[in-house]
Amino acid sequence: MTRHTASLSGLLAALLIAGAPAALAQDAAKASRFYEDALQRYEKRDIPGAIIQLKNALQADKSQLSVHVLLGKALLADSQPAAAEFEFSEAIRMGVNRAEVAVPLAMALSAQGKQPQVLEDPRVQAAGLPPGIQQQLLLERALAQSDLGDTKAALASVLDARALNTSEVNGWLAEVPLRVRSRQFAEAHAAADQALKLAPDNAEALYQKASIHHASGQIVQALALYERAIKADPKHAEAHLARAGLLVDLNRDGDALAEVNELQALKPNDPRGSYLRAILAERANDPATSRAALKKVTDLLDPAPIEYIRYRTQLLMLNGLAHYSLGELEKAKPFLELASRQQPGSPLIKLLAQVALKEPNFNRAVELLEAYVKVRPGDGQALLMLASAHMNQGRHARAVALMQDALKAKDSPEYRTALGLSLLQSGKAAPAAEELAKAYKADPKQTYAGLALITLYLREEQPAKALAVAENLARANPNNATVLMVQAYAKTQSGDYPGGRAGYEKALKLDPKLLEARLGLVRIDTVTGNFDAANKRLREALKSDERNTHVLFELALLHERWGKDDEALKWLESAAEASGARETRANFALVAWHLRKGQPARAVVAAKALLAKLPEDVEALQAYAGAQAANGDAAGAKSTLTNAARRAAFDAPRLLEVARQQVSIKDYSGAAYSLDKALSGNPDFMPAMAMLSSIDLAQGDAAKAEQRARQVIQSAPKAAIGYNLLAEVATYRGQATTAIDALRKAHDVEKSQASMTRLMRAVGKQSGPKAAIELGETWLKRNPSDLAVRSAIAEQNIRAHDYAAARKQYESILKQRPNHAETLNNLANVLMETKDPGAVDMAERAYKVDVRNPKLMDTAGWANHLAGKGERALQLLREARLRAPDEPEIRYHLAAVLAKAGRKGEAKEELNAALRPNVSFASLEDARKLLVTLN
Repeated sequence: MTRHTASLSGLLAALLIAGAPAALAQDAAKASRFYEDALQRYEKRDIPGAIIQLKNALQADKSQLSVHVLLGKALLADSQPAAAEFEFSEAIRMGVNRAEVAVPLAMALSAQGKQPQVLEDPRVQAAGLPPGIQQQLLLERALAQSDLGDTKAALASVLDARALNTSEVNGWLAEVPLRVRSRQFAEAHAAADQALKLAPDNAEALYQKASIHHASGQIVQALALYERAIKADPKHAEAHLARAGLLVDLNRDGDALAEVNELQALKPNDPRGSYLRAILAERANDPATSRAALKKVTDLLDPAPIEYIRYRTQLLMLNGLAHYSLGELEKAKPFLELASRQQPGSPLIKLLAQVALKEPNFNRAVELLEAYVKVRPGDGQALLMLASAHMNQGRHARAVALMQDALKAKDSPEYRTALGLSLLQSGKAAPAAEELAKAYKADPKQTYAGLALITLYLREEQPAKALAVAENLARANPNNATVLMVQAYAKTQSGDYPGGRAGYEKALKLDPKLLEARLGLVRIDTVTGNFDAANKRLREALKSDERNTHVLFELALLHERWGKDDEALKWLESAAEASGARETRANFALVAWHLRKGQPARAVVAAKALLAKLPEDVEALQAYAGAQAANGDAAGAKSTLTNAARRAAFDAPRLLEVARQQVSIKDYSGAAYSLDKALSGNPDFMPAMAMLSSIDLAQGDAAKAEQRARQVIQSAPKAAIGYNLLAEVATYRGQATTAIDALRKAHDVEKSQASMTRLMRAVGKQSGPKAAIELGETWLKRNPSDLAVRSAIAEQNIRAHDYAAARKQYESILKQRPNHAETLNNLANVLMETKDPGAVDMAERAYKVDVRNPKLMDTAGWANHLAGKGERALQLLREARLRAPDEPEIRYHLAAVLAKAGRKGEAKEELNAALRPNVSFASLEDARKLLVTLN
């Protein structure tokens, strides 16, 4: 039994041994057939087919060196460098001669971003190999050194390679990109010319020659040579790509698209072709195609290991630009940063800075741009961005200086726009308006300048100028919904509600989803008292998004003006509750609401909720401090404002606001700290200097205040602010003539409505209304549309008891601004003084413009009282008293109406509240007399 088994085992072994050579031979033959087929496919550039057959060959027989070598080459051609490296390494391990795979292995390492390994790996070193292989390896070494930024070493490697064979074209061509990168165009041309001498029809040589012309701005020559390269080799993808890019730059979009189509037929997965297609689609107003092409770029490059593209600046740029254009800033940033490190001082820095500005990270943006403009001082776009970054940090003086320097080199409307905006942020309205007007006149396409001018003119109460700019903008941009909205806003602010309504409706036709235009119509309905229509519009808008914070907020504003405070508060609380972590407008408004309604404890609660969202935000800290102060917690407010000043960085305007709050709680030392900090960041910030002088006066130190004023004049002799400070000091000392002299000087250096009205009031107080009126009328002859000065003249007319003249001025103002609440209110008071029965209608008209304003309620209530309409008067005055309980004039008016109605007890309470110690108001004597009659 055992012998029988043994013989069977022996027989089986014998059969296995005998059969092995035959089986192995069959596998080898099979693998060989696969290999031969793969080789033919490879030679025909059917790379995917070759790879499949080579893998089939390996399944049949893994020992064939030729299969591993060819598979490595095919994988490298198929952009699979890691897999190619593995196959070449296997071939070397199995005994292939290093000369057979050293060059493609070096290529595979470079393609993976392993440039240091190309320089150090003994498998790819030139020593000991045939001269031809040595030359190729030295050129690969040069590429790796170039990628690593060592141009000098790369050039040395190229020269070493060339020394092995001066008649080899590649040795000359390898020098060209190195020379171009170093801006050595003459040397680059010499190398390319030598290559073309050796091979006149060589496509790569023609391409390299063209690239020199391209880089040096010789566009015509570059185009011609790219065309010759393509003619020499229609499949030269780089020539197609470069020519397409150049055609895009020349705005020959049709020709460029044809070239991109050729490129993508040759290399359908080349991300560069997809990026060019995205640019062309965007220009053709085809955002869907553009976005799809950009997405293809990122889909192709994102999966690639960063090591693969880290030294390929063009691919890094492409992926960064594609992500940036898709709005994917976080994804764009690392690619742009890597690319910019490889190209220091390149325009890529501007893109990185734009990312930083949008984050926002203004310190990083400034850091990037400051370094960039040192290298490229004439780059206007970079200067504009840098000025913007400084403005966002409150360094308005630095922004002004940048744009002034830029204008010295080149008078550009774009630069003047930026300068105007910088001056505007610095609080210098007059020079800002001058620069913006120059920019807009020079180039009506400077839309930002126009929009800023409109806002500035409206702020300065020059509606005619604002409307003129708005009309010009609208004519130049008839299909721009945003411009039409601004035009509508200007018309609305000028009292042209039908025109404003038509403008908003036109904007909505262009863009039916434009919420701001809908809200503009709501505001017109609200101002004109059409509350039901406004409410209906907002409720309709709420249907599509019941948590839309903009709509909820407008509902709150509407209901407050409607006089429905309970509803208003409900909507405001809903807006705050619906707001996200970064949406705080409703939270701020809620704090202000409770303060306005005399509910400081609830204001503190609302402010704490705001701080929970923005624990380190300066404005939130200011709101909390305001609530604390109103709640009687001066110590807490002081501590909070100190914290706000510390967190405000060097934002001068913000620090100024903090200082104002500190002054309001008599924290003068804290205010001085805030202002000193503002000036350390912006030494020329005049409002801070002015406030420091005012603090000195508040503390009784007139000498120090005068010293500061003179320092301001010395540093800015052509600014009014220093002379205004001297006038304050002189007024404090009771030196009226000296104060007027200072104010005259202020007006001489900065002729503006503000300096004129300030001078008029001082002259009127010292010399009487007539002298002040003469000043104002002289000014109006040159500036007939200046409504502020016209209003100041009317004030002086009233002081002179010339009510007819005052009425004339106010009526003139209303022709330009028919719904200006303050002017309507002032005219109502004039009509009351002359016992004109039209006073009631005029006062009611003013009240309808702003139904929340207690001053307007008071005037309307008093006018109704004088007209014998006691019930209406009582309704209005009770509301005004609730809104402004600290206003003695309102409490006296309410007391008079109550007394006439026989409610003497209530009248006495109101009078006692009005006649507090050390309180003065216009009707003080009348209030005292009325109180005597009630005792």
